[in-house]
Amino acid sequence: MVELRLPRNSEIGVGKTYPAPAGAKNVKTFRIYRWTPDDDKNPVVDSYELDLDTIGPMVLDAIIHIKNEVDPTLTFRRSCREGICGSCAMNIDGENTLACLKPIKDIKGDVRIYPLPHMPVVKDLVPNLEGAYAQLRSISPWMQADTAPPPDAERRQSIEERAKLDGMWECILCFCCTTSCPSYWWNGDRYLGPAVLLAAYRWIADSRDEHTGDRLDELEDTFKLYACRTIMNCTQTCPKGLNPAKAIGRIKELQIERKA
Repeated sequence: MVELRLPRNSEIGVGKTYPAPAGAKNVKTFRIYRWTPDDDKNPVVDSYELDLDTIGPMVLDAIIHIKNEVDPTLTFRRSCREGICGSCAMNIDGENTLACLKPIKDIKGDVRIYPLPHMPVVKDLVPNLEGAYAQLRSISPWMQADTAPPPDAERRQSIEERAKLDGMWECILCFCCTTSCPSYWWNGDRYLGPAVLLAAYRWIADSRDEHTGDRLDELEDTFKLYACRTIMNCTQTCPKGLNPAKAIGRIKELQIERKA
């Protein structure tokens, strides 16, 4: 487990301002959260004035430009730049989303960029997700079957059985949904959160998995599952257009059905 030193309190100060290049005409300001565990200081927000005519259309393009051309100390995660890996998840303009999929032109006024909320911060825009991944491991996100697969063949599904997985296998575990959930903010040590519960239902719904009962038993808990209050922030913020709240509701329905 990485040992983190957190900011001393929630007060965020005003940081440095990096002016736009001389002669820039299409200027937009990016206000970015900065904090490092190496300094015994509160977080600040640095302002970067960029010429939009010299960068790409997405927020991630702007952040990469800042890192490469303006301020090499800025720290963030990114990888695929195609909305597939989930690495560049952050809070942009008040919404949890992927920087690589967020167009700059859709943001009115200054662009405000913060790390995913209510997670320990490693540095700047990098949240510590070890706790979230430990919760993911706890639900055994892989197929469990006691019977042997057909010889020289895969475990088959009908078209209808395979269709039940749509809307779940597409999850990229960016945790935008989980970190937008007030129930997770207050009970993140016990509530599994939308992303993990979506992953859990993906395997509960899989016709090839033979441990549905065990999975439901494991989730039958006051906090793991039932801390969800159907606030719907998770579904609203998902950058892939998925519906974690629907999956959570379905797990609750199955718990009721097997007790009837």
